Amino acid sequence: MNGSVRIGQVVGVPLRMHWSVPLLVGLFAYGLGRQALPVWTPGRSDAVYAVAGVAGAALLTGSLLLHETAHAAIARRKKINVEDVTLWALGGTTRMGRPQTAAAAFAVAVSGPLASLVIGGAALGVGVGLQGLGGWAVPAVVLMWLGWANLFLAVFNLLPAVPLDGGRVLQAVLWWRTGDRERADLAASRGGQIMGVLMVAVGWISVLRGAPGGLWIVFVGLFIMVVAGGERRRAALHTALRGVRVTEAMSSPVTTGADWLTVQRFIDEVAVDTHHSALPLLDFEGRASGMVQIRRLAAIPPASRETVRVREVAIPLSQCAVAAPDELLSEAVDRISLRTGARILVVDGNHLVGIVTGKDISRLMRRHTLGGKGPD
Repeated sequence: MNGSVRIGQVVGVPLRMHWSVPLLVGLFAYGLGRQALPVWTPGRSDAVYAVAGVAGAALLTGSLLLHETAHAAIARRKKINVEDVTLWALGGTTRMGRPQTAAAAFAVAVSGPLASLVIGGAALGVGVGLQGLGGWAVPAVVLMWLGWANLFLAVFNLLPAVPLDGGRVLQAVLWWRTGDRERADLAASRGGQIMGVLMVAVGWISVLRGAPGGLWIVFVGLFIMVVAGGERRRAALHTALRGVRVTEAMSSPVTTGADWLTVQRFIDEVAVDTHHSALPLLDFEGRASGMVQIRRLAAIPPASRETVRVREVAIPLSQCAVAAPDELLSEAVDRISLRTGARILVVDGNHLVGIVTGKDISRLMRRHTLGGKGPD
């Protein structure tokens, strides 16, 4: 996610934090320390409320992390590739590959809400227990607030709207019932769009009635609408590419460059004669080694271009979308990332044999729309 930085690792995958997380913690700390606690436990000092508010906000952020960690842990147990876990203003997101079975998809989706339910129940139980002890009123209230927040998080996430966990559960159930993954994805994404529209409407009505908190509902609804729309387009793409092999869509031969060249020599001998915005790279033995974006070459200061090698500014092969010629194109498309763009390097035995670009995929989509079969 843009605007996020890596801060560590969790269950063996990178943990990232978006710039909006400190803002989220601050809002929670203010709401708890300046509004909720003075009402529920009056008579304490401002310092006590401030410390308790920050502690409660930190605990809630930690519980959001545990929610996403549950998704990542179950995904890894089900042999699903997990790219990273990112915390941001709406909680968190776990980027992963597509589950190969409906059972795996269901297990991954339901694990997050179950984790929140367990955390919520435990926090409420401890909070109620502390409430009966003298001098523990503030910690008790903080824990009960944390418990109710996690229970709300679990229930909200179970709404049947992609990208919420409930939408993923619905996808898995429909996939299991129909045996058609793309059809299930399409139905769940439509449900997400409808839910998003309803949330925007409810939030806007709340704002018109004098409730500023309705703006948050509007924001969440818009987010759900956008992501659900993306999921719907992806489902349509997978339907159009069903049964198509990578070799049927790839372009060959491919314009390439040597990764051992200096940036200046690469620009003079390779980049200046190409109309592509990115080029695959080959190492000294002719094996695919990665991809370089022309804009990154242009960003190298002229004084350094004679000493910096292209491979030093390139995207390594391990971070590129790579597929074998006989692989299903629908599976290869899932490996495309924003960093490399809509490009799939087709590699056979470490040797680059072709490339699939966004234009190739668009061509197949147009043929599908016109009722054609296979590439032209």
